[in-house]
Amino acid sequence: MSLFGSLLGRGTDNINVVELKEKIDRKEKGSLYLDVRTPMEFSSNHIKGFKNIPVDQVPQRLSEIPKDKEIVVICQSGARSSSAVRFLKQNGYEKVINVSGGMGAWMMHRF
Repeated sequence: MSLFGSLLGRGTDNINVVELKEKIDRKEKGSLYLDVRTPMEFSSNHIKGFKNIPVDQVPQRLSEIPKDKEIVVICQSGARSSSAVRFLKQNGYEKVINVSGGMGAWMMHRF
């Protein structure tokens, strides 16, 4: 089992896609929006303003993720993002939030 698979779903803070939409609409400063899907998934459909770092690259690319910002993490369903959130928290990131339901839920709402 991979590092991310073993961390799946434990101890994560979550928001739903409606809360994410409200957060984006408020144009809150100080947040990094992170999409942990594959580059192919990201290129086919993503939310404007999200940075793409695939979940399996997060450990090697921590320098691109600032510790002094809130990090909002999304994937397709919420599983990979939940794993990434847990990993980030274990590595000293304090303000990290998972988007429950991921892009699947986002697309269903047709924002």
